Amino acid sequence: MRYTDAPLIELDGLTKGFGNNEVLKGLDLALPPGIHALLGPNGAGKTTLVNILSTLTPFDSGAARVLGLDVRGDKKKIQGMISLTGQYAAVDERLSGVENLHMMGRLFGLSRRDTADRTADLLDRFELTAAAGKRVSTYSGGMRRKLDIAVSLIARPRLIFLDEPTTGLDTRSRQTLWDEITGLAQTGTSIFLTTQYLEEADVLADRILVLNDGRIVADGTASQLKERVGGSTIQLHDGHGNVTGEIATRGSALEISRHLAALAAERPDVQVTVRRPTLDEVFLQLTGKKAA
Repeated sequence: MRYTDAPLIELDGLTKGFGNNEVLKGLDLALPPGIHALLGPNGAGKTTLVNILSTLTPFDSGAARVLGLDVRGDKKKIQGMISLTGQYAAVDERLSGVENLHMMGRLFGLSRRDTADRTADLLDRFELTAAAGKRVSTYSGGMRRKLDIAVSLIARPRLIFLDEPTTGLDTRSRQTLWDEITGLAQTGTSIFLTTQYLEEADVLADRILVLNDGRIVADGTASQLKERVGGSTIQLHDGHGNVTGEIATRGSALEISRHLAALAAERPDVQVTVRRPTLDEVFLQLTGKKAA
């Protein structure tokens, strides 16, 4: 992936409250360019943090920089370099799907030709071509969501914020978005997304953050977070598939092969599978709650 070495997002003691409710409690963070996923239970402050970083919501104290720019002092510059898709569709219902895309492409500075090409590609990828000329007010909720995401992707900005982008999308549309995110990352665009689908973070993210009770309680790759729960296990099964025993392992090929060799000598008919911890288990251990 063609990223620069400049920091993507920097937080220093960031706080935010609403009345007596302290939502973000002194966040410190330094993220390089890449794909980053923010996980957390409902009410943890995920959307508040995204809105602060995208300059929509002021913070109370501390400091925040996006793409090397101060969120308070350089709002206009930041707004010209990022894109945001919130939890609810924000497209213009009076315009057609293609008009929404053309408008945003031109606002982001794309040429007419590039806007037209990119619009046609996104309409096709998100299966909106047949409805492209219809007013968005006639779209279903799922169609509006897909168009909203397409609008945020049209200009390939340096940083895209996606707040629970695949909520309400069918499996096929979700996979299309995953492919688009991966493709954008390969051209140097960074993505910061919140998600309630742990599989989404596992598949996409270079780095995963877990926000709980206003604090970042974990930060690392999917593999690093899973190691916090424990290593892999070799599960032993009877002829009906029931688990009859487990052998703890650090997961290396050499160690697993030794265990399997010993099992083959002692119990040649035993069935085995190798199981690694899941992000669901990490989430439960860190937050005390199951993922939504």
